[in-house]
Amino acid sequence: SELLKTLIDDGNVQIATKDLHGKYHFNGDFKNANDLVATLDSLSKSGYSELVEKEELLVLQIFEDVFNHKAFTGRSGTFFGYEGLGSIYWHMVSKLQLAVLECCLKAIEDKEDEAIVGGLLEHYFEINEGIGVHKSPELYGAFPTDPYSHTPQGKGAQQPGMTGQVKEDILSRFGELGVFIRNGKLGFNPCMLRKDEFLTESRSFKYMDINGVDQIIDLNAGSLCFTYCQVPVIYSISGANTIEVVNSDNSLMRFDSVELDETSSNKIFERKGEIVQIRVELKESDLR
Repeated sequence: SELLKTLIDDGNVQIATKDLHGKYHFNGDFKNANDLVATLDSLSKSGYSELVEKEELLVLQIFEDVFNHKAFTGRSGTFFGYEGLGSIYWHMVSKLQLAVLECCLKAIEDKEDEAIVGGLLEHYFEINEGIGVHKSPELYGAFPTDPYSHTPQGKGAQQPGMTGQVKEDILSRFGELGVFIRNGKLGFNPCMLRKDEFLTESRSFKYMDINGVDQIIDLNAGSLCFTYCQVPVIYSISGANTIEVVNSDNSLMRFDSVELDETSSNKIFERKGEIVQIRVELKESDLR
């Protein structure tokens, strides 16, 4: 290229430079051929018009030969089909859901306008409905309770395994349930939890305790149960916010708030088996 040789001789580094080893490189600020075209256009107005007109296509071809951009399609060129173009990347949907959850919690904590809070919650639960666990196997094309990373267009969910999606989904769910740790204390503030998640009739809840033994709890209508560090937490709707802790010796501890003390919290975190159940009474007005 007569143009590139002339630019180098003139000390003009707008398109190419020469390194200490005598090798030539295109301008490192070029993102793609459009940047090169813009620079050629600029040079055509500054004394190099004849050479630019003669060699523009040649220089662009050299640029393409060096970088071979047309052959670069990202991971889709080297990874399996389910990671290719046109795939839904479920992990990113879960990341979005967690980010919106954090925005919802902040808006509620900051006592933002109810319309803003309501709008954020609407977005959150709409994203939530799109997560695989809420879909039928026929619609999802796979077992919806298994974690999947990608879903190619026209196919069912693929790449089963413990992907990062699982982590975000668990964090989001505990956020909905209002499980928080502040200053080393376990507390419960289910400000995003919907009332329709509470049981409408009596049910049995089966779980595995800290010793690996299957246990069953009989739950009443108007309650909800989950485990935290293998300790069952039972929510029930009441007129006050209180916690009752059941110890392994059947003794009870009561807290006139929805936060445990540091000692009780540590017993749960460390899975000591000294606390076997946590009963949380919640004001109906605090739920959604």
